[in-house]
Amino acid sequence: MKKFNDLVAESAKNVTEIFPWDLEERLTKNPSLLLLDIREPYEFDAMHIKNSLNVPRGVLETACEWDYEETVANLVNSRDKEVIVACRSGNRSIFACEVMQKLGYNNIVSLKTGLRGWSDYEQALYNKNDEEVDEDTAIDFFTTNLRKDQIAPK
Repeated sequence: MKKFNDLVAESAKNVTEIFPWDLEERLTKNPSLLLLDIREPYEFDAMHIKNSLNVPRGVLETACEWDYEETVANLVNSRDKEVIVACRSGNRSIFACEVMQKLGYNNIVSLKTGLRGWSDYEQALYNKNDEEVDEDTAIDFFTTNLRKDQIAPK
C-alpha cells in the first residue's frame, strides 16, 4: 500500500517546482502571470498571496473547462500563460499541476513549500479584506495541530 508521501513523490517527478524566492522574482518579471491558489475557500480567506485566484482543488478539473458551473474563464484562457500553483505546503499543488498538464496547460509550476514557505520567506500574505496578515498569525495558521485521533497508533 502506498502512502500519501509516496503519491506526492511520484507525481513530483512529472512537475516543475519553484521556491518562494523564485516566485518573488517571477512576479517582478511577469506581473501578468496567473497565481492559482487551490486551497479551500476558508484557507484562502484567512490568508493568501496578493492577486492570486482561488479555485479549490476539489473543483479544479471542471474549473479548467468550459460549460461547467465551476468554469473559471480566466483559468480556462490561461493554458498558454505562465501559471504558478500554490497550496499550504506544496503537496496539493503538485497533484494540481500534474492534472493541469494533462488538461493542456503548457507553462505550469508548483510552489515548493507552498504558502507556509512563502510566509517563512517573510513575504506578505493578505486576508479576504485585503489586509496584510501579521507574521505571528501566519505562523499560528500554518502550524500543524493534530488531534489525538489523527495520530497513528503505536
